[in-house]
Order: sequence, then structure tokens, then C-alpha cells
Amino acid sequence: MTDLAQYTPGPANAAHVQKDRLQNGEEKWTLVVAKQLRHSPEKVWAALTDPAHLREWAPFDADGNLGAVGVTVKLTTVGAPAPRITETTVKRADPPHALEYTWGDFDMRWELEATGNGTHLTLWINISQRFISWGAAGWHICFDVLDRHLSGQPIGRIAGPESMKFAGWQRLRDEYAKQFAAATTKG
Repeated sequence: MTDLAQYTPGPANAAHVQKDRLQNGEEKWTLVVAKQLRHSPEKVWAALTDPAHLREWAPFDADGNLGAVGVTVKLTTVGAPAPRITETTVKRADPPHALEYTWGDFDMRWELEATGNGTHLTLWINISQRFISWGAAGWHICFDVLDRHLSGQPIGRIAGPESMKFAGWQRLRDEYAKQFAAATTKG
């Protein structure tokens, strides 16, 4: 395992937010996080769906493979003060291109696009306006950990409350808060 002390996340440039107004007038916020990975879509797909891979980088554990439509899987949030287990059914699985399911109250959509040097991975996740910068910082780090895991240079999962103790998370949270300030304060 690579030394975690040597890991420093890059600048807050991997995410943006979208705001939609629902029919009832309520606002719906979506965090969009993207990363260019140096790995094939098939390899990234396995990391998004296989429980053994998810344990290495994701902020939840899965008790089954997420790679097929209709599959029901229990997702356990990492580091929650009390066990937080939610059951999800995979809504869309188009290997190795698209995956959709819910994690608790979060709608999650993953898209994988093959590029000349790997895969462009994009995640859309609905999120409370109050936690947008927190989520952006957390997913930014999760994607970095994923990339290192797939490269055979794992640094270990940095997720849940433990990630908030990591100095890189705090810096990213502040950078994303500044970046999103205009988008999240508009009426």
C-alpha cells in the first residue's frame, strides 16, 4: 500500500452543480463529479459494481454486485455513527457505459466514456444544497483513491467521517464552497 501521508488531492476542479426546479416549486440540487481515469471502461465498470472493489474506495459497502438491472443490494454507509444500511435496486446497468441506482435518498447515475487513454467517469448525485461542497470534496477524494486502486497503488479508503479529518478534504471543501458560491446563492 502506498503511504497515505504522501497523498495530496489536486485542486477543486472536478465538479459542478446543477439546480432544477421541480413541478411543486422545490429546488433539486445535483452534484456532478468527473474524472479522467487511466483505465479501460471495463476495469472501471468492475470497480463501480464489484463489492471487493467498492470496499477499496467507495463511501459504502455493497453486499452484492451492482452490475445488472433489477438486482437488489444492501449498501452500508462507511463510518456512520450507527449502522446505516439501505436497500437498492439497480435501475440501469449498461456495461461498461452507464449505471443507475439509489443510495438511501441519493439518486446516483454513473457514465463511463472510453477515451484514447482510458475512461472519462462522471457521477450525477442529488444532494442537499447545504452539503454540496462537502460532497464534492468527498467524491473528489474517492475518485483519486479509485484511480490509485486501479493503478495497483492503493492508499486505502478515505470516506465517511474519517475523510473529514483529512486536511486535503477540508481544503477541497473550502475550495468547492468558493467555486459553487454563485450557483448556490442565486434565487
